[in-house]
Amino acid sequence: MSETLSLPVIPLRELVLFPGVSTPIAVGRPGTLKAIEMAKSLSEPLVLAVTQRQNTAEVKSEDLHTLGVIARIEQVQRSLAGVQVLLHAQERGMAVRFEEHEDGYREAVVRKVEQMEPTDDADPAFLALHREARARAAELGQKSGLPQEAVRQVLAGIQNPGQLADLVAGYIDVPTAERQSLLETLSVEERLRRVLIHVQRQLDVLSAQEDLQSKVQEELGDRQREIFLREQMKAIQRELGDEDDGEQLEELREQLAALDLPEDARKEVDRELKRLSRLGREAMEAQVIRTFLETIAELPWSERSEERLDLQEAERVLDEDHYGLEDVKDRILEFLAVRQLRLAVDAAEAEAAAADGADVDGADTVELDALAPEGAAEETTAHEGAPKTAAKGDTQKAPILLFVGPPGVGKTSLAKSIARAMGREYVRISLGGARDEADIRGHRRTYVGAMPGRILKGMKQAGTKNPVFLLDEIDKLGASFHGDPASALLEVLDPAQNDSFTDHYLGVPFDLSEVMFACTANFLQNLPGPLLDRMELIEFSSYTESEKLAIARQYLVPRQLRQNGLSETQIEIGEDALQRVVSEYTREAGVRQLEREIGRLARKVARRIASRDVERMAVDADTVAELLGRPKVHPEKKAERDQVGVATAMYYTPVGGDIMFVEATVMPGKGELVLTGQLGDVMKESARAAWSYARAHAEALHIAPSNFEQDVHVHVPAGAIPKDGPSAGITMATALVSALSGRPVRHDIAMTGEITLNGRVLPIGGVKEKVLGGVRAGIRTFVMPKDNEPDLEDIPEEVRSQIEVVPVSELGEVLALALRDGSYEQGRLLFPDVRAEDVQPLSDFPH
Repeated sequence: MSETLSLPVIPLRELVLFPGVSTPIAVGRPGTLKAIEMAKSLSEPLVLAVTQRQNTAEVKSEDLHTLGVIARIEQVQRSLAGVQVLLHAQERGMAVRFEEHEDGYREAVVRKVEQMEPTDDADPAFLALHREARARAAELGQKSGLPQEAVRQVLAGIQNPGQLADLVAGYIDVPTAERQSLLETLSVEERLRRVLIHVQRQLDVLSAQEDLQSKVQEELGDRQREIFLREQMKAIQRELGDEDDGEQLEELREQLAALDLPEDARKEVDRELKRLSRLGREAMEAQVIRTFLETIAELPWSERSEERLDLQEAERVLDEDHYGLEDVKDRILEFLAVRQLRLAVDAAEAEAAAADGADVDGADTVELDALAPEGAAEETTAHEGAPKTAAKGDTQKAPILLFVGPPGVGKTSLAKSIARAMGREYVRISLGGARDEADIRGHRRTYVGAMPGRILKGMKQAGTKNPVFLLDEIDKLGASFHGDPASALLEVLDPAQNDSFTDHYLGVPFDLSEVMFACTANFLQNLPGPLLDRMELIEFSSYTESEKLAIARQYLVPRQLRQNGLSETQIEIGEDALQRVVSEYTREAGVRQLEREIGRLARKVARRIASRDVERMAVDADTVAELLGRPKVHPEKKAERDQVGVATAMYYTPVGGDIMFVEATVMPGKGELVLTGQLGDVMKESARAAWSYARAHAEALHIAPSNFEQDVHVHVPAGAIPKDGPSAGITMATALVSALSGRPVRHDIAMTGEITLNGRVLPIGGVKEKVLGGVRAGIRTFVMPKDNEPDLEDIPEEVRSQIEVVPVSELGEVLALALRDGSYEQGRLLFPDVRAEDVQPLSDFPH
């Protein structure tokens, strides 16, 4: 058994020492410094240098490899930068165990490790391996830049194959894990073979680098030669008179001179033109400057579309393209009306100024302001620094509209109709997925391949200063380390700032104040607050079934017949057929899926006509199932009879409203409330509030106290669908009270509203969609919060005339309506089998 030593331990980070190699290391950790001091105090300053498994500041014994080297401390040098220690590795050593010394350093019980010599030194294969490793090591040293004589002397002094392998392994560039593996390879033959593989791999890398460097040098030489030849060709063209660069530059200068540029832009253009004229055609910067100036020349600095301000014609165009959407149509017509009146005021002021001989550039400006209507002077000077072109009708900024609503309701197509109604150009860019600020503001010209942002590209595409500019899917903007494009839009969509919008590529202000921006979004919560504050919100609600029928008849059917090669004489789609397609084959807020289903219907008929099976086909409700297959949508229908513990609620989704049932049942237990049906936190809280209300008012609600000693299970069917929100509060309370009191709930009534512990009924949202969903399910009586009465105006008149809506403000009113044969008098919930004098008012109970 080999002898053992007790030596201080020096942990090494990202470093492996090999026997026979001297290496300087930097020491800074207190434990390592104490270990060096301890070793220096020994008769022979030896340490065990072992490599850490991971590069961490705090080292534990289990973080160290067990095999390292026994090294001698040759030199210790202290300086302001720290402590430098020169270690000379002598031989391999294995740590039998590590011990933490009380002075703060680590000791190890070390056993020397002997390497495994080859079985036959004279074996030809081993001799060939030794010679090849020596030759390749010498070649690597020379290619690495070491003097040839020094490499020869070092290798000549080492004849032992194991020492040669350790020496070369100490200097080759391999990962730390591989170096540790080489140290742990005790077989001399195996270690020599692995070292040879690493040396040969490095030689191959060096050869590839030399080849690459040679090719680069050749390419640079060819580039210089090409530049020289091009200069010669340029001189020859100049002599022959074939050069047209001067003509192109002069043409560009004339285009820029004809532009009505602001002062800042004019200065920048003149400066860049001078630079371009001084640069040669082949200069790298010349093309960058030329592209910049061409971009300036292509932008609409003063071109405007002649607006159509005829209100009747604009209204006709809007109605022709879209059904309904009265709010947004009114907003556009209001803008045109105000603009028409403002132009009349501007013209009258101009005539008055001309008649009085007013000198706009002189002192008579004060008199002109005095003649203007009250507030006109403030409006005229509202944005100083913007070009004063009142005669062109830009004294009123265009509105910035935000269309919010579910997919398929016509937000994008409406913007195009607005442009057509106003006689303006139309530009659309989609911002869905954009996550780079440069998409909006462009790149600075210092970058290779720089280009303007999408706003200026859209303006160049429009060709006018006052287009209708649609920013589609603005709520789908992303953010990354390149910046937040939503922040860049803050300036674009701010009427107080966008008259001086500065694109990074352009570098000079560009006026966007006359652009009518329209943005579309599906969800408001995805928009930052500051951005939302800059826009005028117009909400698009989902279409009712009657609206979908009208849209299908007026727009979708004619378009699909045209696209599928059919005429009105070949196919007739009845009203009942469309009604069935809407109700049983689509479930959406808009009409995209409806148009697809109508297209499918038309294609089925087109195939029969093309096959000469029929010449003409009338499609009714029964034919729809034959052509389109079984229905895809199964809407909920109202219950067939009254039931105890089952109440009907209404809910809202982005694709429309519907009804759902809340079920409650009593069972033996310990008085616990069980909730199931994928309920969200808010919905669970509503159920607990209803449970607490029922317990607190048990006597007034005719509930036996013993019933609360049983468990109550509340379930909302369609358990695979998550549900949340407070609007099912009164429905849950009704189902609970019904289950606990044993009184049935009316099946022909649906309700919605939030409940409080005091029994108050609070308002909710989505009234229109919820009521329409209930009507579709066959319900005609609805209970909803009193504060939601104004929302009933959103419901179409033909629906309102068929239903009864009962507004309520407290839960007692709800229960009197929902529970069969109930009534609510003077705050008391009464039934035919109880006397009023035996019942306390709900308001008498403590809240």
